[in-house]
Amino acid sequence: MAAQPTLLLALDLCGTFVFALGGAWTALRAVRLDIVGVVTLGMVTAIGGGIVRDVLIGAVPPATFGDWRYLAVATAGGLIAFGSSRWLHRLSVPIDVFDAAGLGLFAVTGASKALEYGLGPGQAVILGAITGVGGGTLRDVLVRQVPAVLHSELYAIPAMIGAGITVATIRGGVYGPAAAVIAVAACFLVRLLGVVFGLNAPAPRKAPPAA
Repeated sequence: MAAQPTLLLALDLCGTFVFALGGAWTALRAVRLDIVGVVTLGMVTAIGGGIVRDVLIGAVPPATFGDWRYLAVATAGGLIAFGSSRWLHRLSVPIDVFDAAGLGLFAVTGASKALEYGLGPGQAVILGAITGVGGGTLRDVLVRQVPAVLHSELYAIPAMIGAGITVATIRGGVYGPAAAVIAVAACFLVRLLGVVFGLNAPAPRKAPPAA
């Protein structure tokens, strides 16, 4: 059972907006930018993961360039972030919430589209995670930060959970709005738990100091 096209588009556009907004805010916290820089980094965050996904599965040109709504929604998110930059010091919690929401939405759409193009379940989960973390990774590289996916509290793992639920429900023939919401919510909640409680994926133990 393939994902419903209208549902997929709606989730993708919602993810594009919230990631553009949260991505631009995150960039503003890291460096001082003008309006062009803010909007550009918001757009990179919003559409970067989707472009990588589409190129990898052969959906070219990427949906971003075939539908004006993606660029319009991403631009709107960046402009709103720029307009609210004076209150940035008050926005730590909202930024994390928007980031977690975008991560969940893109993990679901990425996995759904991968299955639609004939990839297997494992590959679809990986593509869902790449869709979720790809844009933020590109943004972090552009502002010369270590990408959040490499060190931040449970970033890739929640994306894989959301993508996994999506794949399971599509393969089981029960995918629909309710299943999509559950998958997004699972990713969202795990990501926020990681942020709130400072949870991290296992890391290698440091070697003891030399005698």
